[in-house]
Amino acid sequence: MSQKVFVSAQEVAERAGVSRSAVSRTFTNGASVSPETRRKVLEASEALGYHVNHLARGLMRNESGIVCLIVSDMGTPYRSNLIRALTQQLQDAGKIAMLVNTDRSDGSVDLALRQAIRYRADASIILSGMPDKSITQLCLKNGQLLVLINRDDEQEGPLRINLDDAESASRVLTAFVRAGCQRMAFANSEAGTPSLMARERGFVAAAKALGIEVVVDRFGPTGYESGKILAQRLLTRRERPDAVFCATDLLACGFMDAARHQFSISIPDQLCVAGFDDIAQASWSSYQLTTFAQPVEAIAREAVTWLDEADPAIARQSIRLHADLIWRSSIRGG
Repeated sequence: MSQKVFVSAQEVAERAGVSRSAVSRTFTNGASVSPETRRKVLEASEALGYHVNHLARGLMRNESGIVCLIVSDMGTPYRSNLIRALTQQLQDAGKIAMLVNTDRSDGSVDLALRQAIRYRADASIILSGMPDKSITQLCLKNGQLLVLINRDDEQEGPLRINLDDAESASRVLTAFVRAGCQRMAFANSEAGTPSLMARERGFVAAAKALGIEVVVDRFGPTGYESGKILAQRLLTRRERPDAVFCATDLLACGFMDAARHQFSISIPDQLCVAGFDDIAQASWSSYQLTTFAQPVEAIAREAVTWLDEADPAIARQSIRLHADLIWRSSIRGG
């Protein structure tokens, strides 16, 4: 035998001895209902275990309250921090987050997103440089509001939230120069996301303006092991760099461990290192990494506020946020 799970508003009305509409008004903010009727409805609801069906209510207003989070690399510290902040902000705003994992082929993402659209998701937030831009078109075609975080899609409609990566890269270069560094390198993954490439281009451009050549190396996914391999490749060059800007903190942690344990290099005496993201590990005693703090809470707040207020005809479409430089001891003089 199947067990009934949901209690209907009609059942509450019958137990309380009131109309179905009185139950609805009791659970609608600002609706008119007498104190006695409210008492009866609440007592009946408590006895029966009734919960308002917000999904059904929303669909009557052509909205579900569901927001898709389209995410890759969910296990990385920065991404998990951003997911935490977004889900909390969405919950505080009375919305429900639905995760779509993009650590697979775009075809799989397409199928997962179509499933979410069938549930009438109101909006999607794409948290990374993946998946393909065609996925954003799918969201827009189905009438979703769309927020793009750290992407370079230029189509009209979505809100784009980006950081001033080039400005951050210029500040790192200044710090290296003031520390007396002369041989610069940039360590990047092969992910090629807009934010990673903006940091790379910004660092190279700032160095070029000072007449400094930067050695750029890219390898693998954006993780700790890739950082170790990048260290092996850069630190065995004939002209070994004395300053390295790593595109993320995870790359920097791997780079620093390889530099110290495989090459016996002292940081920051012989090598200055900077990262980006300010993950928890960056402050550990083993690293004390100078880095930039992603404004995770501000990103989440801007995204959810825009979804609550967005009128596509008048809504702003671009927000650029600042990443604070967090000084620690991986750069001399920090």
